[in-house]
Amino acid sequence: MDRMACINLPDLPVQLLLRHNPDWRNQPTAVVDADKPQGTILQVNEHARRFKITAGMRYAAGLTLTGSLRAAVVPDKEIKKALDFISKRLICFSPRIEPAVDEPGVFWLDASGLERLYKSLTNWANGIQSDMSRNGFQVTVVVGFNRFGSYALAKARRGILVLKSPYEEQSAARSIPLDRLALEPEIRDLLAKLGIQTVGQFIQLPAEGIIKRFGQKTHELHRFASGAFDLPLQPEIPRFPATQRLVLDYPEIDMGRLMAIIERLLRSLLKILIDRAPALAEVQIRFRFTQIAEHMERIRPAAPTRDVRQLLELIRLRLQSINTLSEGVTEIALSGQYVEAMSEQQFLFETKPKRNLAAANRALARVRAELGDQAIVCARLLDGHLPEGRFTWETIDTLSHPRPVNGNKNCLIRRIHTKPIPISCRSSPDTGRTSRSGLTKGCFERLIGPYILSGGWWRQPVHRDYYFCETRRGEILWVYYDQMRKRWFLQGRIE
Repeated sequence: MDRMACINLPDLPVQLLLRHNPDWRNQPTAVVDADKPQGTILQVNEHARRFKITAGMRYAAGLTLTGSLRAAVVPDKEIKKALDFISKRLICFSPRIEPAVDEPGVFWLDASGLERLYKSLTNWANGIQSDMSRNGFQVTVVVGFNRFGSYALAKARRGILVLKSPYEEQSAARSIPLDRLALEPEIRDLLAKLGIQTVGQFIQLPAEGIIKRFGQKTHELHRFASGAFDLPLQPEIPRFPATQRLVLDYPEIDMGRLMAIIERLLRSLLKILIDRAPALAEVQIRFRFTQIAEHMERIRPAAPTRDVRQLLELIRLRLQSINTLSEGVTEIALSGQYVEAMSEQQFLFETKPKRNLAAANRALARVRAELGDQAIVCARLLDGHLPEGRFTWETIDTLSHPRPVNGNKNCLIRRIHTKPIPISCRSSPDTGRTSRSGLTKGCFERLIGPYILSGGWWRQPVHRDYYFCETRRGEILWVYYDQMRKRWFLQGRIE
């Protein structure tokens, strides 16, 4: 009989948050969509559930239940990176893996026939749990017989469970509380008012009424739970990077000969990729030396390509900008990350618009190859309550067409320091604190303000009095007085 296992990393975004904040492990913790009091809670840990804090609440509402609630945003990039890493680890235990599309942290694995490789399926499940624990993840492993039964039990319990029969799996799944499944908070609360609190009670509802009263997504969950929509395993096809390696007969330090070797390996690498019909999105070059540790460089072209000349130019620029190759190289390995070629790359004739973004992106790739990935960045706005928290710097991979704004108004530019600079001014002899008059006489000619900014009570209280200050040389500075730290700071300047 076919066996299917469900691997659940409970509340994966919360686990990632606790890895960055280990002192929160024994505190009620939540992942929110925005770092502000009205941010919506997306996931909570077990400590928060004990205080009746659930997904869908506002962060401020959770704080009314317990003042020790900790919360932060977990970026989607970090979740995707963790999922890719977990998939690579799980493929060591089963060649057929299907990650859940809508629930990060849930995987289905094909467990059929593994009894011949392991003493039992329990030992196999223990191996998965041990591997995930070594990498800092908590995991639940349920080995069952169908998709929903193993999924529901993996969502409701912790540890390892190996079911002996489909009947045992079905009976156990019917008693699972609905709040453990991926139900929208509003639907969950409405069903609770109707007295529907378990999977068994849920699947007894008529399917026609489900879609009329609760919508398509709840109807799909009902079909999934009742067995009417039980698909076989849909495993992902792993795409391993193509690799070419060469061990040199003697240590090599000449750049010309090294580039000739790299060109030969790169052409061999591209021949392998012809059978897979993709284009190279990234080339990784690993050097092994006679004495110093192994060194790796990543080369990313402006767009996925099969052009050897373009890749060699970027590799040459990167190698000329580093000094590591002064040591003799004894081994070179090239590996490629590939994607499907874009439709534009299959055209016979190349169109040349007035603004050639492809040429601009190639220029960016050359700068990135010579100076590093962090050499080209742009500012992205964030939703924060402090000026320094309202933007972040992100690397630029490609340029896009300009989008000019119509208008002839002259705009002032406000430049903000990454970290506010303390200002030394005379203090009041009565209070020992810098006064506004002392700041004006000692540092600036005129102050306009204050503009009060306060908040952060949900994490760290902030109270600032902001001023626009005109100096004797005519400069306009943006300063504030920190009521908590009793000091003046320079936030930026107006140009």
